Amino acid sequence: MEIILKQDIQGLGYKNDTVKVKPGYGRNYLIPQGFAIIANQSNKKMIAENIKQASHKAEKLKKDAQELANSIGDVVLEIGTKAGESGKIFGAITALQISDSLKKKGFDIDRKKIKIESIKQVGEYTAIIDLHREVKHDVKINVIAE
Repeated sequence: MEIILKQDIQGLGYKNDTVKVKPGYGRNYLIPQGFAIIANQSNKKMIAENIKQASHKAEKLKKDAQELANSIGDVVLEIGTKAGESGKIFGAITALQISDSLKKKGFDIDRKKIKIESIKQVGEYTAIIDLHREVKHDVKINVIAE
């Protein structure tokens, strides 16, 4: 089943993308929740017209995301946490903690846009910030024991 996404859905696609999903997922979840519409001919024309009209705005959003990525640059975040003698931390470092660290540095980034693997040891890691569909930025994270 082909659908057109009305908003960004992690792991599936971005707004106005046409994607194939299983019929049950589309009919029972995405369409009733308002996340997508069926990709028939009239809806495709409507979305194409909307994209055409919003291209200037989309270019500005991309430019703003690129400027934010450039301003973040090579920032290294230091996150202190309680850890055992072997270097294993109690709990895990989450996207929320990374988002809070970025806020302290002056960058307001939603935690949902930060992708990390499971951090359960003291050391250096890299998080990917998804600022725009074409702009992704890597941030180095230094986890230290307090």
